[in-house]
Amino acid sequence: MGDLPKGEFSAVTLHNNMLEQVIGSGASELLLHSYRRSFNGFAAKLTNEEAEKLADMEGVVSVFQSQKKELHTARSWDFVGFFEHSRRTVLESDIIVAVLDTGIWPESESFDDKEFGPPPKKWKGSCQKSSNFTCNNKIIGARYYRAKGDYPLEDLQSPRDSVGHGSHTASIAAGAVVSKASLYGFRAGTVRGGVPSARIAVYKICWYDGCYDEDILAAFDDAIADGGTSINTFDLKGKFYPLIWGADAPKYSSSESRVCLPGSLNETLVKGKIVLCDYLDFMEGPLQAGAVGALIRDDGFKDFAYTFMLPVSVLGLTDGSDILHYINTTKKAEAAILRSTEEKDELAPYVVSFSSRGPNILSLDILKPDITAPGVDILAAWSEATTVTGVINDKRIVPYNIISGTSMSCLHATAVAAYVKSFHPTWSPSAIKSALMTTAWPMSPKTNTDLEFAYGSGLINPSSAIDPGLVYDAGEIDYIKFLCGQGYSSKQLRLVTGDNKTGCTKATNGSALDLNYPTFALVVSLSGDDTYFSRDFHRTVTNVGSPVSTYNAIVNAPKELDIKVKPNVLSFKSIGEKKSFVVTVAVKVGLPTVSGTLVWDDGVHKVRSPVVAF
Repeated sequence: MGDLPKGEFSAVTLHNNMLEQVIGSGASELLLHSYRRSFNGFAAKLTNEEAEKLADMEGVVSVFQSQKKELHTARSWDFVGFFEHSRRTVLESDIIVAVLDTGIWPESESFDDKEFGPPPKKWKGSCQKSSNFTCNNKIIGARYYRAKGDYPLEDLQSPRDSVGHGSHTASIAAGAVVSKASLYGFRAGTVRGGVPSARIAVYKICWYDGCYDEDILAAFDDAIADGGTSINTFDLKGKFYPLIWGADAPKYSSSESRVCLPGSLNETLVKGKIVLCDYLDFMEGPLQAGAVGALIRDDGFKDFAYTFMLPVSVLGLTDGSDILHYINTTKKAEAAILRSTEEKDELAPYVVSFSSRGPNILSLDILKPDITAPGVDILAAWSEATTVTGVINDKRIVPYNIISGTSMSCLHATAVAAYVKSFHPTWSPSAIKSALMTTAWPMSPKTNTDLEFAYGSGLINPSSAIDPGLVYDAGEIDYIKFLCGQGYSSKQLRLVTGDNKTGCTKATNGSALDLNYPTFALVVSLSGDDTYFSRDFHRTVTNVGSPVSTYNAIVNAPKELDIKVKPNVLSFKSIGEKKSFVVTVAVKVGLPTVSGTLVWDDGVHKVRSPVVAF
């Protein structure tokens, strides 16, 4: 893939010609997608040998095999201080949120187009014809992608969501305000998206068997061109039931029945009982065998909720072993499972155990992650073409469901970016990212032992992000210097930029330390007998707050971390004015990760950046 050629060109012709040089005639039959709007590239069916030959051709930036991606998956907005009646702008209805996922369930109240006018004039997309799907003034566009051509039997050949994930994420970002939503009484309240007045464009790229690279790229290409900017729902009434260990009720093998796999349990021994299982899953096996509930002995993730197909209680290995001892030493062992209750987590916010941590090994000098957003136990819209768990034997159909995942967190961040964009339509992506990061709520290292490598700049703060005071902006030249500093050759750079005038020279060979990013990451190098390791970071901020303002640098850091800012006072006389400064960070060699903060404060705004040495 690379940048688009200058002037008029036919992408399909260009890509067919390239394929013909590799495989000869019949190239057009192997071309799956031709990407021509936002980047220059194509997807094709090739052997390994043909792919290697293509990669060696002049003008080819990269060739990679298509991979299948898996899906990651209501008071979250209130939790981050973004309430229903927070400040809005009329431009919000011109914001189009593109959702690349499993499609959408258009009949959900979250996607009602009541009081919506026609789509904004900038919209260039379409609503792909389908026998069971229509768009409206809320869902203004919908397409589906399946280059392989073979559709899973469980799925719908349309933009309609038969998995639930896409409807869930879309409603987090831009769902309408819906009162009295819940999952069997849990999380009861009003659900809404971050930008409820925004429009939604749906690109169905994920199916029951996953999401494929060639479809993802095609949807990205179209979206940019289109203008897109453990829960028990059951109640056993406290009644006690006979208790049995799965290994004592095998249908064929006790090694399978102890983990309660589907078809592994003896129905005669299990029916009407609670089963102790040694593996955490949806519990389809006990349900099939006629069990009334299950106890799970597993030390898996315990900081987010699971949804099961029958009443379940999850125990740690120690407590689970005590239950097993009780079964083995009691003639008529019994158990009861009570309905789940909701409790406030006094330690929140903290980053859940399944979430990825930094640093980014490809570029250690850029602190990752950038920011944290709600992604655990999120109540949002669900597809009524699937069940609560997505398992066929589950018979529960709901309009709203509670799930957790990076997808939920991502859509919260997407919604806030769209919210900021509605107030500042001319801001660059870098400026918007800076606003989100520098206004984030600080998070506690006591409940996040991985520090900034868990939460980045902090918990997203939508209400403050529209007025950050200062932004760290970055443009094309900044990233050219960054790529050159990362080892790109002039040839590689030109293939990416599409501009033969660009190149990596001594003048453009920048340092990742100087990328105008709103964080500071110092990678400590052990060399010689040095006691301290030190580096300089060059940054430039743009005034987007009060025209006449003075910002003072405030440093908060432990004694092991020395942070100096020069100059430590920045005075502005107008909006858009830029000021540069240098941050010198020094740290004692041999220490574990240490961190502090730099805050630019004018009495109104606090422009906060983490400083991390590791």
